[in-house]
Amino acid sequence: MVAPATARTGWQQQHVRVDYTFPVVSTRDAFDIANPDFRAVVTLREPQRRHRLAIFLDEGLARAMPGLVEQILAYLRFHHEAMELAGEIYLLPGGEVCKNDASLVERLLQALSERAIDRHSYSIAIGGGAVLDAVGYASAIFHRGVRHIRFPTTVLAQDDSGVGVKNAVNWQGQKNLIGTFAPPWAVINDARFIDILPSREKRAGLAEAVKVALIRDHAFFLMMEKQLPALAAFDSNVLNVVITRSASLHMHQIAHGGDPFESGSARPLDYGHWVAHKLERLTAHALSHGEAVAIGLVLDARYSCLAGLLPEGEDARIHRLLTQLGFDLWHAQLLAQDEQGDLLVLQGLREFREHLGGELTITLLAAIGSGVEVHEMDAGLVRAAIDWLHSKQANSVVLTD
Repeated sequence: MVAPATARTGWQQQHVRVDYTFPVVSTRDAFDIANPDFRAVVTLREPQRRHRLAIFLDEGLARAMPGLVEQILAYLRFHHEAMELAGEIYLLPGGEVCKNDASLVERLLQALSERAIDRHSYSIAIGGGAVLDAVGYASAIFHRGVRHIRFPTTVLAQDDSGVGVKNAVNWQGQKNLIGTFAPPWAVINDARFIDILPSREKRAGLAEAVKVALIRDHAFFLMMEKQLPALAAFDSNVLNVVITRSASLHMHQIAHGGDPFESGSARPLDYGHWVAHKLERLTAHALSHGEAVAIGLVLDARYSCLAGLLPEGEDARIHRLLTQLGFDLWHAQLLAQDEQGDLLVLQGLREFREHLGGELTITLLAAIGSGVEVHEMDAGLVRAAIDWLHSKQANSVVLTD
């Protein structure tokens, strides 16, 4: 009989516990010299020290806010006793082009090296989710990890990806194939950046807020229904409340869901994403991530009804909310087929499982505000859910005409 592993001669086991704590600060005009928030997170542990900063800025944001670079420089000059800029502000492209550039990570590492950033210095990323992902990944592997502060500048990044613990770039056409789990030093959500966003980007970010409400917070979903006219008009006060609540729910899941680094098979925060990730690729990213997620949310809600998990009618309710927010909940690539006549979107299930490993685990809905995990998806029901979406689209076109 073989002895239990813990009793084998020469085996030693140590329990190591690592706790992570980082603030998420909601503010406005973070680079106004009178705003103490940025300085406060930089000096959080060492208030008497002058800290060196490497700053990476989304070049699209710099164009959209022509005075931003000078404002950042003025902030650093005003607070010179607490912080100093290492080198010049580094401009990089935003969007998926950033994460698809195979040479970008090496250039970011080179920039960190040239600026002599060490583990008591800071890497600051200011931009959308792709910029945060790429700079966060480079920061996580440079010197085995340097202090990293994120300034998310889109709704999607402020209410979801920017407050999480993941960093990644795409590789060989596969989304987020290379990356790390590395919590940031701090996240600063500046409402000023949201004000200047185009309506399409504001809307896209709301998909993740609806997602987390669907799986975790019925009252939050009700609030968005109640505030729908103001939310659809991107009223800044309502939008800020939604972003803050969504960020809080995402953080709570990461902190208290029991699997912050996704070592298991379940990924509740990826509800609707198996469809979304595949649609992004099938459309060559003509659909943004948030737009693809919105389709995925409704498709999986309809599937939940067909599978007997979600009461009939709740899918239509979710469809109505997202439609009235301005989402187009249909794309022809949902019907694209391979040479054998199988739906290409179904490949997303295999790719979703392979990305994580382990058992296929998909989050569906038992109720609005309550997710449930399943380990298989019926291709026929997926096709029926797609047909339902198609019919909703056709009916909306008729009514419009």
